[in-house]
Amino acid sequence: MNTLASPAQLRASFFRWALFMVPLVLLVGFAAGQLGGPDTPWFAALEKPALFPPSIVFPIVWTTLFVLIGLALAMVASAWGAVGRGVALVVFAIHFVVTQGWTLVFFGLQDMFAGLMVLGFGIASLLIALAFIARVRRTAALLLLPYLAWLCFAGVLNYQFIVENPDGGPRGMSGAATRVEL
Repeated sequence: MNTLASPAQLRASFFRWALFMVPLVLLVGFAAGQLGGPDTPWFAALEKPALFPPSIVFPIVWTTLFVLIGLALAMVASAWGAVGRGVALVVFAIHFVVTQGWTLVFFGLQDMFAGLMVLGFGIASLLIALAFIARVRRTAALLLLPYLAWLCFAGVLNYQFIVENPDGGPRGMSGAATRVEL
C-alpha cells in the first residue's frame, strides 16, 4: 500500500474540518459585527458614495464569503502532511482577525481613515496568505478570490466615504441621548 489515507478518509477529514471551520468563521464575523454597525446616527448622517450598494447586500455577501472562507480553510486544515499547512493557517488567521477589526474602527471609533488602513492591511495580508494557501491547496486559494475582490471593493468604498465626507462626518453621534435637567 502506497497511500497514507484512502479517498474516503480524506473526504471525511475535510468534512470534519468544514463542520468546525465554517461555523468558526461565521462566529468570528458575527462577533466582529457586534462591535459596531451602520445603525448609528453618525453613519446615517454621512454622505453615501454613488457606488454604495443597498444595505441588504452586505449580510448576503458576507455570509456567502464566510462560508467560502470556512470551506477554503477546511481544505487547508485537512491537508495533513502538506508542507506549509500550519504557516498558511496561521498567516490567514492573523489576517482574518485583524481585518475583522474594521467594523470596530469604522463604525465604533468612527474613523474612516484608520478603517481604510485596516482594509489596506487586509488586502496586503490576504495576498500573502493566498500565496501560502495556494502552495497547500490551489482550490482553496481560488475559493478565497471573491473575498479578495470584496475587500478591494470595500477599500474603494471606504475611500469614497472619505472623499464624500472630508470632515469625517458629524462627531460624537453615538446614538446616546443627553438629558439635561434645569
